[in-house]
Amino acid sequence: MYSRDYRDIVSGGVLTVFGAWFAWYAITHYGRGTMTNVGDGLFPAALGTILAFLGLAIVLAGLRREGSKFGFRFREPVFVILGVAGFALTIGSFGLVPAIVVLTVLASLADLNVRPLGLAALCLVLCLLVYLIFVVGLKLAIPIAAWPHWE
Repeated sequence: MYSRDYRDIVSGGVLTVFGAWFAWYAITHYGRGTMTNVGDGLFPAALGTILAFLGLAIVLAGLRREGSKFGFRFREPVFVILGVAGFALTIGSFGLVPAIVVLTVLASLADLNVRPLGLAALCLVLCLLVYLIFVVGLKLAIPIAAWPHWE
């Protein structure tokens, strides 16, 4: 056992740096406006500040408790990033439902204990929720399913 929880210290430090950078960028590049007339940068600056403070809280908690050895596994973040990239590449050509299925299948490969029936149920529920929220609720003009037209 280590005298500090280095996993929390490193993770919280990354969140703190990322949140502070995000808040700084929003403040310096976008107008904040006022509380009655909100500008473009107020919400991103607030979210970045909140993320920085939460990261700092994780760092402080990690300094006060014992932890185990810090290790980084590459499989999980790689498959999550591949899922997001697959979604981005699929939604324009094939539509919303196939893009959600690609995202869900690729991101689920980060876990080696994937059950096909559970994955199918998750895809179905996510497709239904995304359809209800974005197409029915927000009335966004996103095609549900389409066949690409290559020329």
